[in-house]
Amino acid sequence: MTDGQSIGKATGTATVNWAKDLTAGLVVFLVALPLCLGIALASGAALESGLLAGIIGGIIVGSLSGSHTSVSGPAAGLAAIVVAQITSLGSFQAFLLAVFFAGILQVGLGFAKAGALSAFFPSSVIKGLLAAIGVLLILKQIPHVLGHDTDPEGEMSFSQPDQENTFSEIGTVLLGDIHVGAAAIGLLSIAVLVMWERNKKLKTSVVPGPLVVVLIGVMIQLAFRRLGGVWEITGDHLVQIPVAETAAGMIEFLKFPDFSQWANPSIYLAAVTIAIVASLETLLNLEAVDKLDRFQRDSPPSRELVAQGVGNMVAGLIGAIPVTSVIVRSSVNVNVGAQSKVSAIFHGFLLLICVGLLPQYLNMIPLASLAAILLVTGFKLASPALFRQMWSEGKYQFLPFLITLVSIVLTDLLIGILIGLGVSVLFILNSNLRRPIRRIVETHLGGDILRLELANQVSFLNRAALFNLIHSAASGSHLLIDATETDYIDPDVLSMIREFKEKTAPARDIKVSLKGFRSKYQLHDEIQFADHSTRELLDRVTPQQVLDIMREGNRRFRTGQRLSRDFKRQVDSTAHEQNPLAAVLSCIDSRVPAELVFDLGIGDIFSVRVAGNVVGTKSLASIEYGVSATGLKLVLVLGHTRCGAVTASVDLISRHEDVTRATGSTHLPAIVNEIEPSVHPEDAERYQSLDQTGKEQVVNAVAERNVFHTVKQIMTRSKLIREAVEAGQVMVVGALYDVRSGAIDFFTDMDDEQEEVAGSVADRTE
Repeated sequence: MTDGQSIGKATGTATVNWAKDLTAGLVVFLVALPLCLGIALASGAALESGLLAGIIGGIIVGSLSGSHTSVSGPAAGLAAIVVAQITSLGSFQAFLLAVFFAGILQVGLGFAKAGALSAFFPSSVIKGLLAAIGVLLILKQIPHVLGHDTDPEGEMSFSQPDQENTFSEIGTVLLGDIHVGAAAIGLLSIAVLVMWERNKKLKTSVVPGPLVVVLIGVMIQLAFRRLGGVWEITGDHLVQIPVAETAAGMIEFLKFPDFSQWANPSIYLAAVTIAIVASLETLLNLEAVDKLDRFQRDSPPSRELVAQGVGNMVAGLIGAIPVTSVIVRSSVNVNVGAQSKVSAIFHGFLLLICVGLLPQYLNMIPLASLAAILLVTGFKLASPALFRQMWSEGKYQFLPFLITLVSIVLTDLLIGILIGLGVSVLFILNSNLRRPIRRIVETHLGGDILRLELANQVSFLNRAALFNLIHSAASGSHLLIDATETDYIDPDVLSMIREFKEKTAPARDIKVSLKGFRSKYQLHDEIQFADHSTRELLDRVTPQQVLDIMREGNRRFRTGQRLSRDFKRQVDSTAHEQNPLAAVLSCIDSRVPAELVFDLGIGDIFSVRVAGNVVGTKSLASIEYGVSATGLKLVLVLGHTRCGAVTASVDLISRHEDVTRATGSTHLPAIVNEIEPSVHPEDAERYQSLDQTGKEQVVNAVAERNVFHTVKQIMTRSKLIREAVEAGQVMVVGALYDVRSGAIDFFTDMDDEQEEVAGSVADRTE
């Protein structure tokens, strides 16, 4: 599928796609005219060199680029470099040779896939660039909108060629240096654009608002010319394209590089400078424009470097200043509705044709109209929503964003971007230095463990933070260094860990366990604590301590703080013996897996599961086996809310149906008969008339009473367990698991709590 087909599919028809692209290309052409001229002027080059750069950026770079919305041409960010290099090399022709070689370098970078570096640009800097361009467009266009055109259009630096700066220029305008006719056109243009944006029919029409603004501006300018006086708009307040008298005069616009300078080392130094700066600006602008794209398409950055390189090779051969992807024209392109690169190519052809054939007509366009288009674009780029979004993402995003914005506004595009990137790197390093390791205190069966979870990359920059953490471990404590998710560890860090484990830790009575270290690091996995039940642990814990372990495990389960377990090691450790701490009689319900809801490991409990967590001969025998054969310390009867077995039993009992006849099961009565004593007659009689909420309340109450009933049955029917309880060797406890919240309510004082739930739901709701 081609670009045109894919976009046509996204927008409905291919016809709409072409219409939008061609009208967008026309608007970008109108905006690009003064920008090409102004940037050439700010670069100390001939005006026609800026126009040639715009043509090359549109036709050649646009055709080769893989971007759907980026527009290339002369860039304000390169103006200072162009001025410096022309002065340094001594002639514009020598500079053109440097531009040609810079293009070759960019092509090489593209084929070397250097565009992949764009993936490392922080989003905060990209968004700061967009917002800064928006702010600059607003600040820089205010004078032009009001007819103060002493500074060339497209000049974006804080310190301006007219000896003013961005803010003092506005001050001069506010003090009265305003051209009445230009200001009238500029303010009217803004009003038309705002109205066009707010009217749905106008906004979605084929004719874009900026084009209407330019046409209105030309007509009013011609009318003002008749009025004369302060209303007449002439000279610097209009577009000023060089006009060639003949075809031969147009050819004179072309300049050719001085190849005799090929052995001059300064040429290659200038070429490297231009290539690096132009490539950096292109990649940053490409990322920024992709964020504006309504279809959120990704542009291939390495292909873009090749396209820009070819463009600059041509620029050097025919006398144009360097080209890059430019954010101002690209953002106008997106805002007007461009959907493919046809718009960028079309704008290049319009520059070529109109500048060559219709310069006198283009010179009728007031700069105030074009400034209004850019000013409104600026408000879209620097929208309050963007600032609110960055603020909500926290200081590590907002501060680099804000610093990038302020730096670009107060210096120039290139310096501001470099400052933004530098600050962002510092924030990343600071974040990495502060939090290279996740510190977790885990309560395992054998006691508290301080687990240090290393990051994916642990460099020498993280050494100090890790040193402070491991040396802060208290004497007699246990430390686990977990490198399971780590791909790289700096040799200095490995040496520090090895020295701490072998020398410092033994001297301070600190046990150090290692986990997840690769064999090449020569640090072998070694776990020196019990993360599953052992005979030693079982012999020294009391029934109450086991209950506390179960409570704590459920707390971790509920809060998402489950312990990191090595199940392979637990399988190996429990292969020859088992030493469970508790037996859990729970329901067969799939929502209540005992090991998970108590955050336990392999071998920690006997799990006895039966529908309705009722006790029968075989389940009771299983629990007795655990008490007598393994010496477990806790028997826990675990019921749960919304229990399916209890629901079915209550429903059958309330309808007074024979269980076998109603279900076809000859074994189900054994479960229903065990649950029936927990169903109050009053609840059974009214059950069928209740709504869904009322039925659920009855079921949950029966499930809770059933837990007490099962506990009582265990104590009554098992002499072995009863004697173990009386001897203080075992506790028998009931609990109810809430399937909605994951919380477990433990019933430790069974006699008092049994009285509390003894009444029916009807009694408790009266």
